[in-house]
Amino acid sequence: MTSNWTSYFQAKLDTIMEEFRYYVEHETPTHNKEAVDRLGAVIAERFRSLGCEVTTIPQSTYGDQLRIEYGTGEEQILILGHFDTVKEIGTLKTEPWRIEDGKVYGPGTYDMKSGIIFSYYALKAIIEEKLPLHKKLVFFWNTDEEVGSPSSQELIKEEAKKSALSLVIEPSYGAGDLKTSRKGGGDFLLRVRGKAAHAGNDHAKGVNAIEEMAHQILKIQGFTKYEAGTTLSVGTIKGGTVSNVVPDYAEAEVDFRVSTIEEGERIIAAMKSLTPVLPGAELEVVLSSNKPPMERTAATEQLFLHAKAQAALEGMELKEIGVGGTSDGNFAAAVGIPVLDGIGPVGDGAHAPHEHVVVEQIAPRIALLLRLLTTL
Repeated sequence: MTSNWTSYFQAKLDTIMEEFRYYVEHETPTHNKEAVDRLGAVIAERFRSLGCEVTTIPQSTYGDQLRIEYGTGEEQILILGHFDTVKEIGTLKTEPWRIEDGKVYGPGTYDMKSGIIFSYYALKAIIEEKLPLHKKLVFFWNTDEEVGSPSSQELIKEEAKKSALSLVIEPSYGAGDLKTSRKGGGDFLLRVRGKAAHAGNDHAKGVNAIEEMAHQILKIQGFTKYEAGTTLSVGTIKGGTVSNVVPDYAEAEVDFRVSTIEEGERIIAAMKSLTPVLPGAELEVVLSSNKPPMERTAATEQLFLHAKAQAALEGMELKEIGVGGTSDGNFAAAVGIPVLDGIGPVGDGAHAPHEHVVVEQIAPRIALLLRLLTTL
């Protein structure tokens, strides 16, 4: 094995950037299946050209998912990533592909089309340089990650059950830190029903749904336990019609984040046990989305230490961090396998106009991925 893969990929950077630009300029908002599938067909063909077995998994609402397999053996490494974005068609007009001050900008550069590009060129080098693999590689590229992976999460879990470990090609944290834990969490929808009445003539006959909601909001915020890494936030509320009518309906969206499965179970139970304060009021609690936490285990630690040692061979010093946001790595971790996340680009600005990738870190990150794929 060459002593420095960073130099190897640096020499190919112009070609890598050309293909990267092609992916970014094919905009792929999650809810535009036609646009997502157009890029999906390109990605499928690119990996198929390397000799991979590519399976397209049809979807009715979201883009078709891609399962890509290379190599042989009973054990497999699951590499996770997505090619849908939060940016709508036309974003390129205000956020065009451009390189300024050593950073490449554009919708989906950082989150996370670069990760798929990195994976392609790492695998291409493995094949062309005839590097041995210890495990079969399975790349699963989904198309609905930005909305919680509703059509792909069960597919990811089933693939994870067949895998020894998972590498997630989401962006790194800060200057390149890998993510060894992620909070779990999701959203509740709380609906309150009261009784409408004239606010002047029949005030006492009404049951104010907004008043009831105020009581429930204070309860819900009180479920937060910072020492356990648990937070709840009532993010939106709406209700009522006009000011002179006692409102008979209100609803609120509640974001929750947990660091452990036990805390997730506590919060779900607490939300489901909410009871009305006002006589005549009714509550409905709906768990609209839920991702389990990606907990740091002893196996995760060993996986990170291995990555740290491999990075050192490329002159990089890796650090680890736990983060509050979720990824598809949460689903893989839920079945009990170790997960290393954030192996993708160094940059900033996910979902923001200043989204970018640091160009000088592209070759080192592909080199790290190649080393992981060939040594695990």
